[in-house]
Amino acid sequence: MAVRVVTDSVSDIPPDMAAELGITIVPAYVRFGNDVYKDGVELTTDQFFDKLLNGPDFPATSQPSVGDFSETYAEVADGADGIVSIHVSSKLSGTINSAQQGAGVADVGCPIEIVDTLQASFASGVVAVAAARVAQNGGSLEEVTEAARDAAPRAHCFALLDTLEYLEKGGRIGKAQAMLGGLLKIKPIISIEDGVVENFAKERTSRKAMARLHQAIEDIAPIQMGAVMYSTDRRPAERLAAEVNATLDGGEEIQVLRFGAALGAYVGPNAVGLGVMRG
Repeated sequence: MAVRVVTDSVSDIPPDMAAELGITIVPAYVRFGNDVYKDGVELTTDQFFDKLLNGPDFPATSQPSVGDFSETYAEVADGADGIVSIHVSSKLSGTINSAQQGAGVADVGCPIEIVDTLQASFASGVVAVAAARVAQNGGSLEEVTEAARDAAPRAHCFALLDTLEYLEKGGRIGKAQAMLGGLLKIKPIISIEDGVVENFAKERTSRKAMARLHQAIEDIAPIQMGAVMYSTDRRPAERLAAEVNATLDGGEEIQVLRFGAALGAYVGPNAVGLGVMRG
């Protein structure tokens, strides 16, 4: 018997990592015009960014359905002592609500615990990873749930945007604000604080902005685990990860991972971010 860990695709956990840790990922939905895809299942990240940059339609994303969750819980419940379902901030998405309703109607013979990370991207992913490691080591439902709830407040997400155009297209900021940012060549850095998106910093050059991201890691050190994220250009993320890894005192090496569709739609091309957990 074991505890199963479930999360959503907004966590940006790569499939190979999820398979290794026994994490089940419930995909969100991505819509371009009249075409709807399951994130990471029917639409790869490469295909998503190609459509985002070159297609005629701006994407819309939506949470997995109640039925998606109830079916997933039924599938993973076989032989399980319990399920811990760990998800993107309830202040950014309706995923938690779908998960709670899905748990209420799922035909399973074990308890289901729902955990709101109040984060997104790999800052949500690190919470699922921390819980899955406890589950793999034979942790009880209470221990796995506690691992997730302990990790969530220590998770941090930052994203450096190359342009405000995609935040404007997605209705997250006004057109005038986006135009002003472009004219001033501002490189904004956003963060997720208490479950919502906040302005973290503004820099005039990419070099200063990357240095500010590095400083953000130093400010919340020690780092237990995490990743530098990117949308379309991996090279800046690799450089930042190398710089961070050279200064880490303990903890795991920072990985380089990719933003998925949920955040990719808003951060746009040439974005770099962080999803880390404080030690």
